[in-house]
Amino acid sequence: MNIFKQILPSKPRFKGISYWSRVTYLSFLHSSTTTSIEVHPPEQEVVIALGSNVGNRLHNFNEALRLMKKLGIQITRHGCLYETEPAYVTDQPLFLNSAVRGITNLGPHELLAALKQIEKDMGRTAGIRYGPRPIDLDILFYGNFKINSDVLTVPHERIWERPFVMAPLIDLLGLATESDVVARWHSFSKQSGGLFESWEKLGGDSLIGSDGLRRVLPVGNHLWDWSKRTHVMGVLNLTPDSFSDGGRFQSVEAAVSQVRLMVSEGADIIDIGAQSTRPFASWISVEEELDRLVPVLEAIRELPEIEGKLLSVDTFHSEVALETVKRGAHIINDVSGGQLDSKMLKVAADLGVPYVAMHMRGDPRTMQSDENLQYEDVCVQVASELYLRVRDAETSGVPAWSIIIDPGIGFSKNTEHNLDILMGLPTIRRELAMRSLAVSRAPILIGPSRKRFLGDVCNRPDATQRDSATVAAVTAGILGGANIIRVHNVRDNLDSARLCDALLKHGRTQS
Repeated sequence: MNIFKQILPSKPRFKGISYWSRVTYLSFLHSSTTTSIEVHPPEQEVVIALGSNVGNRLHNFNEALRLMKKLGIQITRHGCLYETEPAYVTDQPLFLNSAVRGITNLGPHELLAALKQIEKDMGRTAGIRYGPRPIDLDILFYGNFKINSDVLTVPHERIWERPFVMAPLIDLLGLATESDVVARWHSFSKQSGGLFESWEKLGGDSLIGSDGLRRVLPVGNHLWDWSKRTHVMGVLNLTPDSFSDGGRFQSVEAAVSQVRLMVSEGADIIDIGAQSTRPFASWISVEEELDRLVPVLEAIRELPEIEGKLLSVDTFHSEVALETVKRGAHIINDVSGGQLDSKMLKVAADLGVPYVAMHMRGDPRTMQSDENLQYEDVCVQVASELYLRVRDAETSGVPAWSIIIDPGIGFSKNTEHNLDILMGLPTIRRELAMRSLAVSRAPILIGPSRKRFLGDVCNRPDATQRDSATVAAVTAGILGGANIIRVHNVRDNLDSARLCDALLKHGRTQS
């Protein structure tokens, strides 16, 4: 990179953006009498913090991101979403906070002006400093430059004292070395260990989960703190050929009766699928899938006992996802992670619902081929390939705070691979953290229920005889860090989840 330096006799004061339009990229390195100006290529990586505590806070975030994209700011990473106590002025509603990384061609003062215009367009007015606001957008970092002008200080001067800023900022990083720009961000910290040491000095991850800083996932109009306990997803197959219960729930009446049973037994989520994804299954059309799904979904939505429960649709078709979310589904559960329908990720982004990205190679017809079963280290490679799926989702507009990850037990895996994954969930999280801390902190869903590998291990060829083995598999997964278990037998697996949660809570209190 060629860098041209010009020494000016005194510090310039920039009042607007015309200068920055001509010289897009400047870094101010101050001394007592001179300022050095470095001219760089125009495209730079930035970090922008978001906050909102007025109106529909999540809608405000989504609208701000949409307007940033319209300005040409390409969002590449999202932090987790946090509900936080207000700082400084405490007599006001709770905030939502997060941060994003992006690429922009705007100069720093152009960017500042653009963000201030977004705030104004979204209804922010002058008032009490640190007071309520529909949206607050702050530039935390701009390239690898340190900027001091009359209206802009970068890095943002209050980063280091604010947990609600530091938490999502840390989410945007990976533990592995990323780039010179990120290394420079670390160097801006007042601590020798960079941003990570600054975060630890504030209290670090021990702050997460308190009333003042909750990591949440938005579902509908609610903020879901999945970390409090393990959640149970009950399986409802509307297919004639599913490996466990194919053909049992094809009528609306039978399906509704099964949902009532699972809800009475304690299911938090009902996952409805009309497309078989068992090995070598043939696909049905979008129209047939919807014909199976829609009447059942509409009937379930009428049940009084479904109030407060979440409905998930198990599909890899974007049209099915679109139509079922319109009819009240809360979650898209995509076994392909966006690989089998090129429109899925864009549809998921537009719908703004949680998106389950599962690991699978190939498709249900090819996933168990010799080629797709080749792994050197299944946990490491599943994490790497899952990260690529999530990265695609993020660049399509699905924020990390809306993503649930599923390592895909039984999909492109043999018995040994499935056992490795059940015992290796901490490894998967660690490998994801090397690339993105936000992704590594997403809820993990596992679905070992009644699968063939359990029959192979326990000599149970009949899938309906694998419930005891499922409980054992679920127990291992929860103790390894799973947050959601997808099961056919809700009652027995809920007991396992409750005991595991008690064990984990007990272990934390003893440490």
